[in-house]
Amino acid sequence: MSDTAVAMVVTEPRGPVHPSVVETASPTGTWVRVAVTASGVCNADIATAAAGGPGAVFPVTPGHEVAGVIAELGDQVRDWSVGDRVAVGWFGGSCGHCSFCRAGDVVHCPRRKVPGLSYPGGWAQSVTVPADALARIPDGLDLFDAAPFGCAGVTTFNAVRKAGIRAGGRVAVFGLGGLGHLAVQFAAKLGYETVAIARGGDRETLARDLGAHHYVDSNAQAPGAALKELGGADLIVHTASSTAPVPELLTGLNVHGRLTLVGVDAGSLTVPAAQLVMYGHTLTGHLTGSARETEEAMRFAVTNNVRPMIERMPLEQAGDAVTRLRSGAPRFRIVLDTAAAE
Repeated sequence: MSDTAVAMVVTEPRGPVHPSVVETASPTGTWVRVAVTASGVCNADIATAAAGGPGAVFPVTPGHEVAGVIAELGDQVRDWSVGDRVAVGWFGGSCGHCSFCRAGDVVHCPRRKVPGLSYPGGWAQSVTVPADALARIPDGLDLFDAAPFGCAGVTTFNAVRKAGIRAGGRVAVFGLGGLGHLAVQFAAKLGYETVAIARGGDRETLARDLGAHHYVDSNAQAPGAALKELGGADLIVHTASSTAPVPELLTGLNVHGRLTLVGVDAGSLTVPAAQLVMYGHTLTGHLTGSARETEEAMRFAVTNNVRPMIERMPLEQAGDAVTRLRSGAPRFRIVLDTAAAE
């Protein structure tokens, strides 16, 4: 059987995002159809919505921060039921048998799937995904709050908790946008002395409300130098899109400190090799998390009152959301509401 739903699609390279009525065929095998309630808009969606890559298969439906309810199950799906509240993130499934999958590192599976790229994404009233992409949303977490956890939430949660920082250590978060405002909350709730770094003094109150113990205005002073004055950071989570500040930020690391890149651009980095060697610094990158880790991030959020700051927009305004995101207008996360789509 099949039905129809509204999806936001791109039908030509760099074309507009517009609504389209699409068929929603029943899932087969290990796939699951989810009735979407909320779908986040991420910086990575800018490239997906541009649909300019050589591998683009039209129509393209972006969206990899999805929250909704299971509507139908394939005949080989186990341990899930129609009506379960679920989230789907940037990790949209893996092969299950490669060396990375067997080691539990499904995110780096060479055949991993990404919603919006590997199959139609979540800017729609309905999305069909592999069952291994599903994360169970805990009671106490609203679907609109849950949607960003599939990408921004699990990414920042893992970047902090997997860094191996000493108990009570000092964690700095560079950038206070869609990723950074979550990273600050996670760092503070995980018990670290938390430093928020952003442009302008007007963000200090917000940073402290999110749990930051210190605030550095990067317009007023070099952030690496400011961190050094505080005694140095054990971890710097870089969430801003520009990597240009990284070399100076490294000077604010403690001995054996780590700088983890979460936000990046297309640029390259040049850092003094001797500095890395002399102080035992680590410069590394971090990529999202698995469905299980998304569940862990959401459960932690419920227990410790961590929430994304979101702005709701109707599904049909997905194109406007991309334009706003490209211009840097949103302060935090935009989440599309599918309820009014026609």
